[in-house]
Amino acid sequence: MNIDHIKLFVRVAATQNISVAGRELGLSPAVASAHISRLEETLSVRLIHRTTRKVSLTQEGEAFLPYAEDVLASVDAACAAVGTGNSSPRGTLRVAAPASFGRMHLVPALKGFLEQFPELVVDLRLSDTMVDMVEGGFDVAIRNAELKDSSLIARKLAADHRIVCASPDYIEQFGEPASPEALKKHQCINLMNIDHWTFKTPTGHVGIKTTGRLRTDNGEALRDACAEGIGITINSTWSVYKALIAGEIVPILRGYPLVSETAVWAVYPSSRQLAPKVRAFIDYFANHFGENLLG
Repeated sequence: MNIDHIKLFVRVAATQNISVAGRELGLSPAVASAHISRLEETLSVRLIHRTTRKVSLTQEGEAFLPYAEDVLASVDAACAAVGTGNSSPRGTLRVAAPASFGRMHLVPALKGFLEQFPELVVDLRLSDTMVDMVEGGFDVAIRNAELKDSSLIARKLAADHRIVCASPDYIEQFGEPASPEALKKHQCINLMNIDHWTFKTPTGHVGIKTTGRLRTDNGEALRDACAEGIGITINSTWSVYKALIAGEIVPILRGYPLVSETAVWAVYPSSRQLAPKVRAFIDYFANHFGENLLG
């Protein structure tokens, strides 16, 4: 089985276009199509549905993809281990990250990363929806939540300190809650499906189910709605530090810290070898955020 054919197949799966994938690897559309056909002949299955506009994976192609990615990661790791070939990480790195965190902290740091590793291409997906890494074919993901998936290996990149916030206008109009229990009488803005807030109190942990007239799936919208005086929110300090400095929002309930085990993590599937490009990404951003991420 030809490694170059496997590499092409993985890029076709990501781009859904044989010509685009071929061009990335320096192949003409005709040669790229022939390579995919040769791979299918070798495996005696059809991997790709072809149409005039785009391609999609067959059921067999979907099943083959994670193994193909593992093969490529193993080859890269083997070459790096013995110092053969190009010692610099290369190829395409598929990264998933939360939208708010990605725009505020990941994208500004990518210039230095790409300059340090000129043979890497980064495919970056920003979404506050949790992605399935294996199904989506991602090499690494950034997550800022409690980790519950035992199939993933995680490395902590930075702390994720969270606080309860309100705007001065909101406090002036509705008053400041004196205790977690008082939140039940206030408008609270929540991320979708996250409406239970747990606090440390002198008598132990207290959980509060918060309610309000606005929910959102985006962290920046959560912060901005708080600044507009719509309600009280939980926010990460890396998201709200500029608004705090500007006085647009203020921390409240300081005597009742949130119970949270969140951090900013880099995660990758435990079923895969740690490819040099993934190690380079994790090491770079662990160093970068360790010094610069506000928390």
